[in-house]
Amino acid sequence: MICNFKTVIFDLDGVITKTAIVHFKAWKQAFDEYLRLRESRDKESFQEFTHQKDYLPFVDGKPRYQGVKSFLESRGINLPFGDPQDSPDQETVCGIGNRKNIKFKEVLMSQGVEVYPSTIKLIKGLKDSGVRVGVASSSKNCQYILEAANIEGLFETRVDGLVSMELGLKGKPDADIFVKAAYNLNSLPCETVVVEDATSGVLAGRNGGFGLVLGVAREHNMQDLFDNGADVVVDDLGKIDLDFINEWFAIKPISIHSQNLSVNKDSRINSRYGQSFSKLMSTNKLPAFFLDYDGTLTPIVSRPDQAVLSESMKKVLNQLINKYTVAIVSGRSRTDVEKLIGIEGLFYAGNHGFDIKGPGLSMVLPEAESIIPIINEITAKFKDKFSQVKGAIVEEKKFSVALHYRLVEKEEKINMMKEEVEKVVSSQKLLRLMHGKKVFEVLPAVDWNKGKAILRVMQSLGVSWDKNTVIYLGDDTTDEDAFRVIRSRGIGILVSSENKISWADFCIESPLEVERFFNSLL
Repeated sequence: MICNFKTVIFDLDGVITKTAIVHFKAWKQAFDEYLRLRESRDKESFQEFTHQKDYLPFVDGKPRYQGVKSFLESRGINLPFGDPQDSPDQETVCGIGNRKNIKFKEVLMSQGVEVYPSTIKLIKGLKDSGVRVGVASSSKNCQYILEAANIEGLFETRVDGLVSMELGLKGKPDADIFVKAAYNLNSLPCETVVVEDATSGVLAGRNGGFGLVLGVAREHNMQDLFDNGADVVVDDLGKIDLDFINEWFAIKPISIHSQNLSVNKDSRINSRYGQSFSKLMSTNKLPAFFLDYDGTLTPIVSRPDQAVLSESMKKVLNQLINKYTVAIVSGRSRTDVEKLIGIEGLFYAGNHGFDIKGPGLSMVLPEAESIIPIINEITAKFKDKFSQVKGAIVEEKKFSVALHYRLVEKEEKINMMKEEVEKVVSSQKLLRLMHGKKVFEVLPAVDWNKGKAILRVMQSLGVSWDKNTVIYLGDDTTDEDAFRVIRSRGIGILVSSENKISWADFCIESPLEVERFFNSLL
């Protein structure tokens, strides 16, 4: 069977093994002992550590020391961080974390390790179909637990608390451990499923732009998992199979006319998550727009320099900016798109987010900047190599180079260009190839894209998922990174005359429809 995805990364505790209760018992013992100490020594009122009010919101799914710090701060307690080598008796974040680890092993030794049979069945079924499977966990005891449960051989890669410490990976809700696990299996987030039972874990999967974020509601926390970015939530993985995941990766947005995409229009128009556009655009949430340029605000044209913003679109953009938060996220160089739009005071993210500038923020991704000399060398090579190919256009973009072939008439010439670009990229581990509309683009091979740029701009603008309805409009494969990051938390609108497979919620057919949509909101 041909799969539409390549990899599934499972969290450990609460997804594969029934160790969540063991963790809770160990945390409770460690925290309650410390809180009793503060009661007797400092005359503080004792409030026991509980599962619902303390473990789930402040500790579950987080790296050990981060969980200690998070819980103590919720009680107004600030301790020195200390050192990972601190003894379990020391009154530091690390000391309490180390005490918990000792208690965890004691409970585990006395109770053993149980697994969820339906999860093991799903893993074996995926592997039998050629899907690669990994485990990613915040726990430093991950390997110990896998060995104790006799299931270590099921996983091709393990990224756990020890690996994270060694590599300097950030803990959940950052996506580092899931991204690393996917990369270890030669897979991209867009080709990968993340399976998680904690809110911090589904947040990590969503922030990483994974193709499917699957929540497992072991704690009657189905709505919390949905609210934090899960695409699908089940109470048992026996309800998920290969066919279901395959169908998910082949889903299409709802094709609709712009006049239906307004606040007071048809509430029956549902996204794939069962939420109406009207509900997402409710009056108690302020819209925040993130907009691609080519193919979204302007039609696709033969040459990049001909994509000029129409006067009517510029007028409606100015009106939109006066009423809502608006930022531009483009594959063009930042200076180029800034010049083409010509509106001051906007946030502009160029080169797929490598270069961002706006009020109070000027950011260039250091990993991308270091590769500029290599990009310059390749740009010169492409100009020389393809100078005689009629219609070929080499676009210099500082952090990347785009090779346009829309005007190239001969198929054999396009194939030759494709082979040359693939040859260049395969010889350089620091580069990756992206296919757009009649364009090959060579970029730095770093974990950064339009979706992550949106998160960075949101932070600078003070835009949040709770207070804002985040809306992204884009037209190309390069915009799918953004659609995946905002999916289930905001609204993705694909601008395309063809309703194709996409992570967007809705599809409208042209930049003219985009303009009409803006006018309907205004």
